[in-house]
Amino acid sequence: MSLKVGSQAPIFTLPSTSGDDFSLAGINEPVILYFYPKDFTPGCTKEACSFRDNFDSFKGLDIKILGISTDTISTHQKFKKKHQLPFELLADVTGDVCKKYDALMPFVKIPKRVTYLIDQKGIIRGVHDNLFGYNSHITKMIEMIKTT
Repeated sequence: MSLKVGSQAPIFTLPSTSGDDFSLAGINEPVILYFYPKDFTPGCTKEACSFRDNFDSFKGLDIKILGISTDTISTHQKFKKKHQLPFELLADVTGDVCKKYDALMPFVKIPKRVTYLIDQKGIIRGVHDNLFGYNSHITKMIEMIKTT
């Protein structure tokens, strides 16, 4: 079960592919935070590329896109470069942030596929939780943005 719409998003700080740490504590714009299982897997690649292909739509609305998995920064940087992703990927190698967002699969300890729309005050405004529907996450976020 993912976190509830209307609740405060858990604050975290993680290393980013930009070389800097990203902290949710200092956001001043809406954020799409998408958790995914693993870089370079077919579904995760298609999901990342769908966010890439729709990036300008979100940028025009001043919405930051961030992807999170338990892969290392090194792996994230290779994945980002290979697929020309225009947004940052965050490395949650311990899985602690995934756990706070109820995005960690029990027993296997890899992230499940869940996407959050978080407003500039840190309130969760939308959630889409669908492990196998990698192509539905972008569609659902666009729908949620239009209705919020």
